[in-house]
Amino acid sequence: MTLATLPADIDDSIEQIIRNTLAPQVEAIDQGLYPGDFLRALGALGGFSAALPVQSGGLGLDLPAQIDIIARVARTCGSTAFLAWCQATCAWYLQRSENPAVQQRYLHDVARGRLLAGTGMSNAVKHLAGIERINLRAHRDGSGYRVNGALPWVSNLGPGHLLIVAAALDEGGYLMFAIPPDTEGYSLRACPSFSGLEGSGTYSARLKNIYVPSEDVLAEPAQFDAYILSFKPGFLLMQIGMGAGLVQASLDTIQASNQRLEHVNCYLDDQADELARDLHALQTQTTSLALQGAAAPLLDILRARALGSELSLRATQSAALHTGAAGYLMSSPTQRRLREALFVAIVTPALKHLRKEIHALEQRQAA
Repeated sequence: MTLATLPADIDDSIEQIIRNTLAPQVEAIDQGLYPGDFLRALGALGGFSAALPVQSGGLGLDLPAQIDIIARVARTCGSTAFLAWCQATCAWYLQRSENPAVQQRYLHDVARGRLLAGTGMSNAVKHLAGIERINLRAHRDGSGYRVNGALPWVSNLGPGHLLIVAAALDEGGYLMFAIPPDTEGYSLRACPSFSGLEGSGTYSARLKNIYVPSEDVLAEPAQFDAYILSFKPGFLLMQIGMGAGLVQASLDTIQASNQRLEHVNCYLDDQADELARDLHALQTQTTSLALQGAAAPLLDILRARALGSELSLRATQSAALHTGAAGYLMSSPTQRRLREALFVAIVTPALKHLRKEIHALEQRQAA
């Protein structure tokens, strides 16, 4: 069950590299291996740029196709699907910038996986929702900007990677920009060990008086609000692919377990038919919203994203209970998916963040 139909040659190629390159590495990725070779191979096939125009290095398809690719990766490895989301989202940012210079510098290489990129927008997104203070501060310096601050958790980073972030200007407003890996004053520090997503290339990013030239700016302060609105629907909807893939993998596990244990598994909550029905409804809704583009109601997008988290938690827990003790082994993908699903509900926007925004919009509509 998928969100979109990919061209047969692309479909076959993506399935082949997932099966031959990604699947054998999943346990190692869970323990800390960064799957750079797989990401570059996926990018070469257009796995991060399905929704981008051909002239931008994309496949010229649509957003449901991109969400479906992320879901396919998540069905095998949720951690790597998160990295695919990071990379696809950075390409999405660049495509929507009104600055042709930053597009010329980075868009094609990010879209095709030749330049891997981390999105450090978690802090800014939470700040704009009134959840936390913004960590990066900037001020004008000639035709560019100087930026200082630190971000504690940024994923899909490493030597030679691009970083895309936002900062608050001392004189008011916000700035979104790219940081190439060789920028003076920019450094990465290792993070404490996670319970999952260890292979996600997550670091603390430190910015000490770095200089951002105008050609690295994605959105100037006067453009920032409209720019955020332009990429937010895709930012949220592509995340649903991570959850959808985990749900489908959990359904596979439940159905396999039921071949031997259905006589006792039938007493559990969240049976396969119920989960499959809910997954189909989520995919149908996600596809409809993705095809509407900027016209899609933000409240509906937020609700769909929240449902993706909730359904991931239900499905992975049900798969673990269906599998029993065998699913509690460290070698079992069932327990790994539990941790990956928890991440889907924690990654920005977290489930509590989504519910906060949903509540605010519902209150506004009621008024």
